[in-house]
Amino acid sequence: MATLAETSKAQKELLDQHTREMVKWHFSDDTGCQFWLEKKREFNFDPLTEVNCFEDLRKFPLFEDEWLRGGPMRRWVPQPLQNKPIYVFETGGTTGIPKSRVVVEDHWIDYELFSETLPDESFPRGANWLMLGPSGPRRLRLAIEHLAQFRDGICFCVDLDPRWVVKLLKKGKVEEAKEYSAHCIDQALTILSANNDIQCMFTTPKLLEALALRLMDQGSSIEEAGIKGIFCGGTEFTAQWYRFAREELLGPNVYITPTYGNTLMGLACGKPFDPADNFKITYYAPQPRAVIEVVDFEDHMKVVDYGATGRVKLYTMTKELFVPGFLERDEGERELPHEKYPWDGVSAVRPYHVFAKTTTVGVY
Repeated sequence: MATLAETSKAQKELLDQHTREMVKWHFSDDTGCQFWLEKKREFNFDPLTEVNCFEDLRKFPLFEDEWLRGGPMRRWVPQPLQNKPIYVFETGGTTGIPKSRVVVEDHWIDYELFSETLPDESFPRGANWLMLGPSGPRRLRLAIEHLAQFRDGICFCVDLDPRWVVKLLKKGKVEEAKEYSAHCIDQALTILSANNDIQCMFTTPKLLEALALRLMDQGSSIEEAGIKGIFCGGTEFTAQWYRFAREELLGPNVYITPTYGNTLMGLACGKPFDPADNFKITYYAPQPRAVIEVVDFEDHMKVVDYGATGRVKLYTMTKELFVPGFLERDEGERELPHEKYPWDGVSAVRPYHVFAKTTTVGVY
């Protein structure tokens, strides 16, 4: 049986190979998208001949999220995909033109891979799902729906606009924001009460807490509502909240797994729960399709030591999207590879301290 070091080495070789393939795809004249073929002319190196391993991606300038604001969106679509149906998903922004990315099938692929990590006893095949999270122009709603269908279930959704919550909070209208949250929980309770055999759920920490407390007020619980497995994501998913959720909101028979994801990366899985970790949450990106580094706050080319704090740097390499290094609005600690995910992870993800004071957290 291979050791973790041997497995990590093999994964690194796969990552290098994947990097070469994706760079060739995105920068070849017959397959690349308009954006990268034009951007290539500005570089002082040739991606097709000078990117031979993952570390060579550092030759690229940082990816700027401003590039994602506004169209034409087709400039991001690689030529062989131009005739396929195209989705556009927004990725944040409460003012001005939102950032968007085009997608063909990545949201299906990402969530099919994620499906393999879910235990069938807690997320039964054929069970129906509740999507208690953002709707509208976000990838998450369609991705959860596909996940449910991929696992032979039906997905039930609520109508939820997180931007309205953020607007209310920025105006100091806390009571109105609470009313809107209650409106979303009302929808969820109606769906759960309608004999739909819902056993699985996606939601955010704040909404899960609101749902659990409402059910308690009614003399019920998440478990009694029929839920067996929850996957949950959002910046409010801290170690303290994880303990609170497992011990106070859910009980021992409801499974919950933390996830860290966004429209650019896909979905990073949480390390399996281990009591010895004291509820520490460590995430591992879906390599080789996406890679996370924890880099020095002052020098984004320098990866910090294991256990040290830094900013999250994202690389995405799929046939639909190439992001050669993007500084996320998050920070965390670099973690060692895990036997289930034999590459670097990141723990205690939280808003980047420079931005944290100006960030309004809504339903997440």
